[in-house]
Amino acid sequence: MRFTSSLKQNRDFHRVYRKGTSAVRPCLVVYARRTNGRTNRLGLTVTAKVGKAHTRNLVRRRLREIYRLHEDGLRPGFDMVVVARTRAAAADYWRLEREFLSASQELGAAR
Repeated sequence: MRFTSSLKQNRDFHRVYRKGTSAVRPCLVVYARRTNGRTNRLGLTVTAKVGKAHTRNLVRRRLREIYRLHEDGLRPGFDMVVVARTRAAAADYWRLEREFLSASQELGAAR
């Protein structure tokens, strides 16, 4: 990911949850918080409710790839957290992509 770093600190995740806005979809919840930075930061959350480790890793890889492919279409200066819901385990790549893009559009993160 060229323009993005990862959210790693728990306090950064909580800051996005508390002060950001959210868009809810059947498979995803996307939180976004505007920052003054020139780059975006991305955090992914896939809990054990989604499935076993291989399923969680599959969902995580798909979400990371969706973000990477559409990174140029996102406005800089956002902290984003994508939370996978239990339906994400059964969803295909294209559904996850549609939901991520529509949530990003709703939050004002997409150009």
